[in-house]
Amino acid sequence: MILTAKKIEKEVKEGNITITPFNKNCLSKNSYIYHISNLLLEVEEVGDIKKPISSKSITIPDRGLLLEPHKLYLGTTGEVIGSKDYVTSLIGMDKTSKLGMYVQVTADLGQLGKAHQWTLEIEVIQPLKIYPWTEIGQVTFWKPYGNYNKNNIEFYSTQNKPHTSTMYKELTDNNN
Repeated sequence: MILTAKKIEKEVKEGNITITPFNKNCLSKNSYIYHISNLLLEVEEVGDIKKPISSKSITIPDRGLLLEPHKLYLGTTGEVIGSKDYVTSLIGMDKTSKLGMYVQVTADLGQLGKAHQWTLEIEVIQPLKIYPWTEIGQVTFWKPYGNYNKNNIEFYSTQNKPHTSTMYKELTDNNN
C-alpha cells in the first residue's frame, strides 16, 4: 500500500517518517519531491566489477554544473529521508526525464531503517546543466507486509555522501 500526501505528512509529524528538511509544498499526491544536494561523484572508470571504482568528487556550484553524456554521476538527496516503518522508493521525475536526465533507473528500492541522504545514480543523454538543491525526483513510502527486523541497518543506509558500489568487496570476499 502506497502512502498519500496527507498520510506522509502525518507520519512525518508523528516521527514515523524522516524527511529533513521537510517542506509541505513538496508533497505530491502520493510522493514527496526531493532535491539534489551540491555533492557529486563522477565515476571515472569501472572496467572490472572485482576492483574498486575510480571516481572524483565534484561540488555543484551555485552557477551550475554541466553534466556530460556517457558518464555516470552519483549524487545525494538534499534531504535526509527514511523510515523504520515504511519502505522508500526513490525515482526520477517526469520533468527531469524529459530533459534527458535519468535518476534512479535501476536502484529505486530503499531499505527499512536509518534515515540518511540517499545516493542517486544519475545519467544524461545530452549535455545538461544542473544546479544544487534543484527538484530532481520523488520518494514514495510503502507499508511492508510480513515480519521484518526493524533494527537491521544496511551499509548503504549509513552513508550521507555519494557512495560507489561495494560489489567488488563481496566478490573478492566470496573467492577467498
